Amino acid sequence: MAKLKDPADIERQPTQSEGHLQALGLEGAKLHAEGTRQMTYLETISASWIICDSWAGVSATVALAISQGGPVTLIYGPIVTLILVGACALTLAELASAYPTAGGQYHWTSILSPKGLSRGLSYCCGAANVFAWISICTGIAIIPAQLILGMVVFWHPDYVPQPWHYFLIYQAINGLVLLYNITLLKRSLWIHDVAFFVTLASFLVITITCVARSAPHYEPSRHVWTTFLNDSGWESGGVAFLTGLVSPNYMYAGIDGALHLAEECKNAAVVVPRALMSTVIIGFVTTFGFMIAMLYCTHDLDAVVASPTGVPIYEMWYQATNSDVAATVFIVLLVLAAIFALTGAQQTGSRLTWSFARDQAVVGSGWLGMMHPFFEVPVWSLIFNFVVMFIIGCIYLGSSSAFNAFIGSGLVLQHISYAFPAVLLMYRKRSARWLPKDVSFRLGDVVGWSANAITVAFAIVVLIFYDFPTVMPVTGSNMNYTAAVLGVMAICAAGNWIFYARQRYQGPRLHNT
Repeated sequence: MAKLKDPADIERQPTQSEGHLQALGLEGAKLHAEGTRQMTYLETISASWIICDSWAGVSATVALAISQGGPVTLIYGPIVTLILVGACALTLAELASAYPTAGGQYHWTSILSPKGLSRGLSYCCGAANVFAWISICTGIAIIPAQLILGMVVFWHPDYVPQPWHYFLIYQAINGLVLLYNITLLKRSLWIHDVAFFVTLASFLVITITCVARSAPHYEPSRHVWTTFLNDSGWESGGVAFLTGLVSPNYMYAGIDGALHLAEECKNAAVVVPRALMSTVIIGFVTTFGFMIAMLYCTHDLDAVVASPTGVPIYEMWYQATNSDVAATVFIVLLVLAAIFALTGAQQTGSRLTWSFARDQAVVGSGWLGMMHPFFEVPVWSLIFNFVVMFIIGCIYLGSSSAFNAFIGSGLVLQHISYAFPAVLLMYRKRSARWLPKDVSFRLGDVVGWSANAITVAFAIVVLIFYDFPTVMPVTGSNMNYTAAVLGVMAICAAGNWIFYARQRYQGPRLHNT
């Protein structure tokens, strides 16, 4: 990849994405020129939002939070996550305003690292981020299967779903979304706007209906705001809360999505930071309001966890509305939200894989780093991610616990990828040489240093506590295999580095560094 020019030596125009690319020395055939950028401001924000779709993401993982703290985790967990992930988003937004490329974190790591460590550190960051996005896509793809079979069980209690039932639905939805991403998405980017408004409308309809149908039989405020439940088996309530933080953290799974769409959106240096912050704010408001309403309307949390449908939120909505039909309609809306999210996640994950391959960091880069001339999307990168997801889906046939570990690893790797550039930005003392003061999104020293430090600290917490088993005592069926999955991914990344990337990969650098 071409070397980057020193931002201090050029006249920067923060309102023009192409000007930023020229400043980075990354314009030309390797990147999308400004004229080929199709995503508007609203479409970029919409794509960033629908991947997280925060209230829906927490809905799909609500059972874990109930066992690991109950109402306290569901109410205060989103507040804690807002502070911690908000700091991560601030860190990412700052760097995106200076270096708006699809590589995101691993490009910034390459730029900020000492020369001797640049290639190795940026490769590790990029590999972690690629694996994270494949895991995030996998986690989203299984949700429609769980919801659809949950509806079948709800209406036909005698039906017993088998692992291969989930497997078939998972693969079918994953395949259909792949076909859409290859053939139609580039020509129908308005689908992100539609998804944005549909999911927000669904949030309002579900929340208002549940509150209205439950009136006046609400749970007492003491139950909602102060009840701490610990059915995990952990003697320490603090450990239970931290392991249960996985659920509220899912409201920001894939928060870096806008970064990897930077080369497809207009005026990326301005739009991408705004998309990040909009996603954080909208995500918190919807999730916090949604969980407060659900807890006031849910009368038996034990029944929620023990729901025979395998979909705890189904039971919450049934208790709130006392209507089979209403609860089922809400599940259908949640299925639709998950499919929208998978569409955006597949798009974003493929752009990251494409960028990594464009930098000669993956076996088969000649194919994976290509943009299809007709469809104008990285077809081979989309197919590569799909194949990996297909293989991971096969694991579900043998062990749902091992499959869930792949999903959990996505959050861990995501935060690790945020920590790389954050710690290096602090190493560079947040100097204007590395983070120009005239970019569109620049934090003050106190806020900037705090955000970077929190980003690194939270990554350490996540790496430790998200590997802990969620239930004690540990058995083969409830074991958390995330650490093992991370080990397998590390072996794959190391093998790729030794046999391919070590001789070929070169990340971007500033001149004279």
